[in-house]
Amino acid sequence: MLSIALSELIQIFRNRLVLVTSFIMPTAVSAYFIRQHEAFAELGSLGYIAAVVVFTVSAFGLYATTVTTLASRRQNLFLKRLRSTAAGDAGILAGLLLPATVIALVQATVILAVLGSVTGEPANAALLVAAVLSTVVMMLGLGLATAGLTNSPEHAQVTTLPIILGTIGVASWVGISGTEELALLKRLLPGGSATELVVDAWNGGVPVADSLLLLAPTLGWVVVSLALAARLFRWEPRR
Repeated sequence: MLSIALSELIQIFRNRLVLVTSFIMPTAVSAYFIRQHEAFAELGSLGYIAAVVVFTVSAFGLYATTVTTLASRRQNLFLKRLRSTAAGDAGILAGLLLPATVIALVQATVILAVLGSVTGEPANAALLVAAVLSTVVMMLGLGLATAGLTNSPEHAQVTTLPIILGTIGVASWVGISGTEELALLKRLLPGGSATELVVDAWNGGVPVADSLLLLAPTLGWVVVSLALAARLFRWEPRR
């Protein structure tokens, strides 16, 4: 698995499109929100800014990279060749996705640390960690499911748009309007409960036990995504 991960890390740094998607775009968007944090805090809250940062990194950086990577490796038959080695299916996927996952986690940590240094530390750092990790796992699951519908890296630019725009849109909706109205709908949408959890962790004022319940819808999306991935994912190009 580690040898696959090292090889994939090298490929990431050689691919300009992936570098732009994974590094430049999320960093630029996050830097803009941090620079304009006072205006966005008035629109939503500091927790809203943190949520947008988390979903920008996990959607553009992790989710899009996951789909593009798996589609590319399937197209050039690299996935098929890997299955002829001693590595199991789970080990192959873990090796391919480990670099993008670690990069996304490091990037989110650094950007949130910068946000904290500019605006003040989050009210509950442990809860924020739980929110970030659950979001990353959800986006990985959605990436695996979407990769089953994606025929090529070029096709990934189309198939990833609904989830990218949808999750960031839900994060903005929940972060700005809260969950006083349409709470159930907002929490069941992908990214809704995760956004609320990030906002609660950053802003505070909500009992931890109530906030932890918000993990359930996010983990539910993980289960749904993995079930879809099991049905849709292909190791060889579609004919």
